[in-house]
Amino acid sequence: MTRKAANDFDPEVLKLFDLYVHGLTSRRGFLDGVAKIAGSVAAAGLLEALSPRFAEAEQVPKDDPRITASYLNYPSPDGYGSLRGYLAKPAHADGKLPTVLVVHENRGLNPHIEDISRRLALDHFIALAPDALSPLGGYPGDEDKARELFPKLDQAKTRNDFIAATQLLKSLPEGNGKVGVVGFCYGGGIANFLATQLPDLAAAAPFYGAQPTAEDTAKIKAPLLIHYAGVDDRINAGWPAFEAALKANGVTYQAYIYPGVQHGFNNDTTPRYDEAAAKLAWRRTIEFFNAHLST
Repeated sequence: MTRKAANDFDPEVLKLFDLYVHGLTSRRGFLDGVAKIAGSVAAAGLLEALSPRFAEAEQVPKDDPRITASYLNYPSPDGYGSLRGYLAKPAHADGKLPTVLVVHENRGLNPHIEDISRRLALDHFIALAPDALSPLGGYPGDEDKARELFPKLDQAKTRNDFIAATQLLKSLPEGNGKVGVVGFCYGGGIANFLATQLPDLAAAAPFYGAQPTAEDTAKIKAPLLIHYAGVDDRINAGWPAFEAALKANGVTYQAYIYPGVQHGFNNDTTPRYDEAAAKLAWRRTIEFFNAHLST
């Protein structure tokens, strides 16, 4: 069955869905809001149509012989429990490889983020995708349950856990000591955060992530490759101030706003995916990492 694209949905429905997936309205709030637009019978069907389909979007199978992938555990620096991550790397490599931290959206380490990690491995990076939900039992296998768990995290400890993950990557014997980070939505905000905290971070590529304060932006040493969706008022509202702070502090950055696409346009498991924008953004990201991590 052919899946609908974002432009097949009423824009107001997409706005309600954005609020729902980011915990700004409940499932009931989404359904009630959509019912006013399309009717109560259609509301549940629209939610199903907008929800992820992981198997259909998988690009790199788990057993692809070109890569090796496995789960690993490492300790939280704050005693926040044992953390779980997904490590993907090329099956064969000549010499030490650059490393990339992959930071998920606000649903934890789901199959899409694991697939992103395997894609990076095919491009000759070692990719580690931690699961921020580890202290709460890990990604539960259900997007709604994952969203319900996420607000229960202690975000200060969770951010320290991501810092610990970068240190793990930096110390990998098969890595070259250079660490980059790519993150999506919540993960885009974490990518920005890590850039403000880690002077030795080699590169950061946030996708539609929340921006740091001007004070924290002044601490950024890593080059940034920033991706925004053209139709994303909530996140884009913070861009002018962020850009001003980047310029004021001489931070090296490239920023792209992809016109006409929705927040989440890189996520090929949902109708908000835009193939042209996603492929362009991903090509730019790989080129960016090659330039800053491989030399």
